[in-house]
Amino acid sequence: MIAPVMRIGLISDTHIPVAAKELWPQVYEAFRGVDLIMHGGDLMVTDVIDWLEEVAPVMAVSGNGDYTGWERSIAPQDPRLSESRVLVVDSLRIGLVHDFQLPEAPPLRTIDGLMTHFFSGPVNVIVRGSTHAAEITSVKGVLIVNPGSPTFPNHRSSSLCTFGFLDIENGRVHPSFVQLQ
Repeated sequence: MIAPVMRIGLISDTHIPVAAKELWPQVYEAFRGVDLIMHGGDLMVTDVIDWLEEVAPVMAVSGNGDYTGWERSIAPQDPRLSESRVLVVDSLRIGLVHDFQLPEAPPLRTIDGLMTHFFSGPVNVIVRGSTHAAEITSVKGVLIVNPGSPTFPNHRSSSLCTFGFLDIENGRVHPSFVQLQ
């Protein structure tokens, strides 16, 4: 039996309202029909979750920008946010966190130690944010995906904005990006 395809929308580092007043309409259009949206932190305002929830269920984590700066000294108190989360799809474990510091710096910072800290054990895929740069890489057999930022890519202007997808089928994960011009 062939397992159905699951499509997850990936977004991070929206920085609303500092980087932009709202998300680009193309983000909502692209995410229509996804099974879930994962937000990798630095929302700045939890309205972003509300907006995205109009399209699909949202799993979100907080980022460093959600805790300090921009008119606040404490993070928004929203039960939909936490430091990290784990999604289990069939036999795959997908970890979501804002800042997953790579490269490794053994013996103090290793991928195994970070996975234990954030996800209570190994995961197959890590979705992260923080750098604002779209990236797909693999470290020690763990797929790491950063969708970049749809509003503040590479810490620059709003051109070349990125967000992404994880397509899961038959236990395989296929990441991809969308780049707005």
